[in-house]
Amino acid sequence: MMVSFAFDRGRETAYARDLARAFGGALLFGLPLLMTMEMWWFGFLLEPWRLAVFLLAALPLLLGLAFYAGFSARHRGLGHALLDTLVALAVGFLAAAATLALLGVLEVDAPPRQIAGQLLLQAVAGAMGALLAGRQLSAGTEDVGDEDQASYPGELFLMVAGALFLALNMAPTEEMILIAYRMSAGHVVALMAVSLILMHALVYSVGFPGQEAHDRPLSAFAHYTLPGYALVLLVSLYVLWVFGRTEGHGLAETVDAMVVLGFPGALGAAAARLLV
Repeated sequence: MMVSFAFDRGRETAYARDLARAFGGALLFGLPLLMTMEMWWFGFLLEPWRLAVFLLAALPLLLGLAFYAGFSARHRGLGHALLDTLVALAVGFLAAAATLALLGVLEVDAPPRQIAGQLLLQAVAGAMGALLAGRQLSAGTEDVGDEDQASYPGELFLMVAGALFLALNMAPTEEMILIAYRMSAGHVVALMAVSLILMHALVYSVGFPGQEAHDRPLSAFAHYTLPGYALVLLVSLYVLWVFGRTEGHGLAETVDAMVVLGFPGALGAAAARLLV
């Protein structure tokens, strides 16, 4: 079968529009982190192996987002998802480099390791925004994403992505540790309860396959809210570890910080259908 390489103006224009939207999504999601001082420092304070783990762990997440969301609904499948993942990372790096340079944060005479670390941390967040741009910036004009056909593991994955969507913006800040330090055991238990209640209310109102049509809130709580909140806490622990927020802290302090970060993470996970 012959493969045509003829220039298709309509196709190229549509892809250029998708790329422009991807850059907009990268800025929309990444700007809070791009303008956060802690992220500037973490770029060259974190060990290279920790940054490598962060990138390697982000790749399957980005691939999953590309599969369920991606730039547009015109091309689906694993092959296009892989291509979208690579393009999203490139968009994330370019958006981070341009923005940090514009803000005077990226120093051209800085050591290459410092520049690479700063861009890597920011690029992953920007890549997430780029992949979610179809959902966030399409203004309802396109049917983007396959999340309506997601299996149960796929639904849990979307909840993880939603949790990371919000938690990543707050994990680098000192406030997460400060709030955890100020909270008593009663505060921690109360915050967990409120997180579960709000998460369940959003899960049941936003709706996931297999529960919203049968009017079974207890089933939804057992199948989505509880496993989702457990995943939220694991995501919180992972992000806190990436940014070194677990170093020098005991088990109790780490659990408190997980619960604090898990509060926005739970809201993001529950609203995954709106975010992703």
